[in-house]
Amino acid sequence: MAAETVQGKGDSKGDSKVTAKWHSDRLGREVTLVRWGHFGQPVLVFPTAGGDAEEIERMHLVRAVQPLLDAGRIKLYSCDSVAGKALLAREGNAHHQMALQNRFHQYVRHEVAPAIRNDCNAPDTDIWAAGASIGAFHAVAMVCRFPDLFGRALAMSGTYDLRRFYDAATDGFSNDFWVSSPIHFVPTLAGPHLTKLRERFILMASGEGRAEAIGESFAMAKVLGRQGIPNRVDRWGTDWHHDWPTWRNMLPKSLDEWTR
Repeated sequence: MAAETVQGKGDSKGDSKVTAKWHSDRLGREVTLVRWGHFGQPVLVFPTAGGDAEEIERMHLVRAVQPLLDAGRIKLYSCDSVAGKALLAREGNAHHQMALQNRFHQYVRHEVAPAIRNDCNAPDTDIWAAGASIGAFHAVAMVCRFPDLFGRALAMSGTYDLRRFYDAATDGFSNDFWVSSPIHFVPTLAGPHLTKLRERFILMASGEGRAEAIGESFAMAKVLGRQGIPNRVDRWGTDWHHDWPTWRNMLPKSLDEWTR
């Protein structure tokens, strides 16, 4: 898949788990990309804010989509949540964290996506993005920023306005923030970029139980809808909380429907 690739068993049958590590000059650190499955539609799942590339395996999200992996309907990928970790740890100042957010998206665009396409031996294939919580933010951002690479997004229990997470009261928000935040930059899109984005699809699934904020999904949907970008909010109700059991149900349901 990339430099320093290590084969190993994951949740799926046989030796279908592959881990690749390399140094990213864009991020200034070592990065990890993990793949589960041998064949099928590539799906890049972003971790939650503090998660690494193997979080989705530890939290049994990989096992939840096991039938789709075994049937060769999907190949699952995940990378480290570099920008999310920096934000949680308060690495540097707010502008450093915002810059890292933008560089993280560029790393996915220029390093992760080509690695996935190379691994699939399909240089023009569309990648699907998915994720929960801040991972949902990244999934939506990938489709909105790079619709030439990402065909659709499954955003679970998403948070889309990240301004409250930055300690930016003194210096304000940098351009790195605005260009990385889809709820803010989508209204400015026009021309070929917007035309391509209107051919994509974003599904935002959210419960309404403990710690869920479905209003975030409706706010993002409103911004997308005003620009004619196909999207839907999937309302799961009050029995579903902001937690892994919810996402272990959401991910296989949508991927099963999308790959039939």
